[in-house]
Amino acid sequence: MPARILVVDDQPDVVELLCLQLERAGHTCIAAANGTEALALAAEHHPEVILLDIGLPDMSGYDVARALRARDDGGTFYLAAITGYGTAEDRRRAFAAGFDRHLLKPAKSSEIAALLIDAGLRHSGNGT
Repeated sequence: MPARILVVDDQPDVVELLCLQLERAGHTCIAAANGTEALALAAEHHPEVILLDIGLPDMSGYDVARALRARDDGGTFYLAAITGYGTAEDRRRAFAAGFDRHLLKPAKSSEIAALLIDAGLRHSGNGT
């Protein structure tokens, strides 16, 4: 089932790679480079899945996650951290902020595919 997926990362190469992978699997990829843009795009596009980096230039991914979850539709999307922050404390903070899953960069194709299945989405088999 194709989905709208918001990818939030301040590293353009990470965004490009994730979007390419997602689009090959038949999904629509929406990209944001910071937390402010992510919040605006999430409100506009209502993505089913959000892949969110924690280390963003304007606000932390934890703050973005809390803001997203505080919205009226806060429970209607699957929120995954894809980040370089990988300590046990980072993971604890991510789940406390409202993330459903925590993956370390670079995320493998198999991890993204598993994440989408966990989110209730199926992929077309073309790239993930």
